Amino acid sequence: MGKPKNCITVTEAKALQKNWNDTRAIEIERATGSKDVCAVTFNIDQLQEFINYVKAESAKQKIDNPGIRVYFAAYNDKESTKATVFLNATESDDGNSANNYGIDPLNFGSGGFPPKSY
Repeated sequence: MGKPKNCITVTEAKALQKNWNDTRAIEIERATGSKDVCAVTFNIDQLQEFINYVKAESAKQKIDNPGIRVYFAAYNDKESTKATVFLNATESDDGNSANNYGIDPLNFGSGGFPPKSY
């Protein structure tokens, strides 16, 4: 299998992460009073299972080109107040597509702590 066409270089990824740290992470730390998660890791098999689930459920709904949107989120309970992300199926792969609320989102990746910059 070849490299996907939308891959970026490590240098580009480092620049994007640095920009996020310099413009967002600092404000989040000010607002919350502590460092927050800056990356979430998902198990490859769990991601593939979710992709397969989205494809299968979308096909049942006659959706030909589903997408998956990544939402930034945060916990607010006795266990954690840290950031997270969840993955949500959409009705197409267009950036303006509607969310598909007929498919449950994926959460519970691992947010490393303390945060490790790319």
